[in-house]
Amino acid sequence: MSILNELTEVLEARKADDPETSYVASLYAQGANKILEKIGEEATEVILAAKDLDGSAAARHDLVKEVADLWFHCMVMMTHENMHIDEVLAELQQRFGVSGHTEKASRGQ
Repeated sequence: MSILNELTEVLEARKADDPETSYVASLYAQGANKILEKIGEEATEVILAAKDLDGSAAARHDLVKEVADLWFHCMVMMTHENMHIDEVLAELQQRFGVSGHTEKASRGQ
């Protein structure tokens, strides 16, 4: 099982946890707006970390950590909405080998 599937299982289990003791349960309890706010914050942190890349291992690791935070919070949102990461993976698989220009043009159809 991939780490994404394992994480999805943990996120699902957190729905039943106490918001006082579980960060993820507290996000679920606060609702979609709070989760989306966190995604926005994490996306901004990814941008800032990417802008600060200076060739150092530390800056590279900072970017990796911020991307992991963004992915994590996106997965929290998906789980909150009763979606599974496999839906995103299937979409990526479908796009694999298709030109980005072709894929983007097909969205309007």
